Amino acid sequence: MDRRPTIIDVASRAGVSKSTVSLVLQNSPLVRSETREDVRRAMADLGYVYNRSAAQLRQANTGLIGLVINDLRNPFFTEFATSVQMALSAKGFACVLANTDEDPALQAQVVGAMLEHGVAALILSPAYGAVEATFDAIARANVPTMQVLRRAVPDVARFPFSVPDYQTGSRLATDHLLATGARRIAFLGGLQGREVTEQRMSGYLAALAGAGLPPLHLPGRPTRTFGRAAAARLAAEHPEVDAVLCFNDLAGLGLLSGCAEIGRQVGRDLRIVGFDDIEECAQVWPGLTSVRCDIAGFGRGVAETVLGWLETGTRPPPETVTPVELILRASSKGPTP
Repeated sequence: MDRRPTIIDVASRAGVSKSTVSLVLQNSPLVRSETREDVRRAMADLGYVYNRSAAQLRQANTGLIGLVINDLRNPFFTEFATSVQMALSAKGFACVLANTDEDPALQAQVVGAMLEHGVAALILSPAYGAVEATFDAIARANVPTMQVLRRAVPDVARFPFSVPDYQTGSRLATDHLLATGARRIAFLGGLQGREVTEQRMSGYLAALAGAGLPPLHLPGRPTRTFGRAAAARLAAEHPEVDAVLCFNDLAGLGLLSGCAEIGRQVGRDLRIVGFDDIEECAQVWPGLTSVRCDIAGFGRGVAETVLGWLETGTRPPPETVTPVELILRASSKGPTP
């Protein structure tokens, strides 16, 4: 090695996290004797020398946890980030927050900066695309990292994944629409080829297959603008559609507006179900039926999992799926007898 070895080099050689090496250097009793020996052996092999005075200068950063979100403009992700930050603060940890705006290059940049500033762990709701730079840097740094809400890399043994039960949610929503008498149900929004779209459609597809009915997917970036434009498109191109399951609530709320614009009565002419159950679903008229993911509770659970990983070495399972429920409102009640 043609440079001075770092704590990250030691962690990589010993096969542990940077936080574990720090605990060994602090003579913490939390580290098992076998792990302590592995770390000290790696230090000796690399010629690592602990600079205690420099470490003391870095102490202010040891309680930092990085939170990287793909789209903070979406209230779903905003609520998640808020709940994580509040849960971490309650335990004395500071949260460093970054929005990547669905840009994998920006994601790599902000994650690299967080690693340089010594975050103890990372929580990523990742952007899709060329994510190798992001996750390669994390792997080199050996920082505990969770993927949440979206899975960008399949290596969940190294980067555990936590997500609400999207499949059950879409199944509940579709079964409900079928029970109201709907027979031509469309799925609105979601980009093709993305795992999160496939997950949110899977229960819908299974329910329709069980009923012997064909699916109809209108893909697109699930925004309010997309949902509003879809109202006119459905009326013109697919007048037989009598119900819609939306990829998320933004598309659903946009569809509500679009139906009002063209004079189509929601609940009678078209039944609509959203996904996520953001706060606004209960505030609009008609109220938007939605699959509740309890995103605030989900965020608190993720924070507790990461803190357990840091404080006790309890590694999360490779994949965690949390329960969902369907919240019924006026948008999907169907025509009044």
